[in-house]
Amino acid sequence: MKIANVIHNKGAEVVTIRAQATVAELVELLARRNIGAVVVSSDGRSVDGIVSERDVVRHLAADGGEILNRTVAEVMTTPVVTATLEDGLGATAHTMTYSRLRHIPVVEDGQLVAIVSLGDVVKYRIDQLTDERNHLLEYLHT
Repeated sequence: MKIANVIHNKGAEVVTIRAQATVAELVELLARRNIGAVVVSSDGRSVDGIVSERDVVRHLAADGGEILNRTVAEVMTTPVVTATLEDGLGATAHTMTYSRLRHIPVVEDGQLVAIVSLGDVVKYRIDQLTDERNHLLEYLHT
């Protein structure tokens, strides 16, 4: 099982934002797209950083509402932990769990190709286990 399998099931769309955008623009984008993180990219293909709801909340607690007028560059996380399409699902899930990451950009040849969330990984694994269970039940009943 590889990250490529998860991407095949969920799709490869990645929402990005420029580092110069304001945190207010970021919050609006997160809410409008109903997502928890975006990749910070100057061109939609490079990975300059990643910014999540968690980053916004931490800065909001420390700096108050003024954070909304600051740039994404001031709240984004760098360096970014990334995965490749060939990375194993188990190893990626382990990295996400123990590094407390909910989202990992997927990069191939230095270019952003997708993003996976911990929820995507869990859903893929649950679907796989359900399929295996159904096959075993079908086998037992025939």
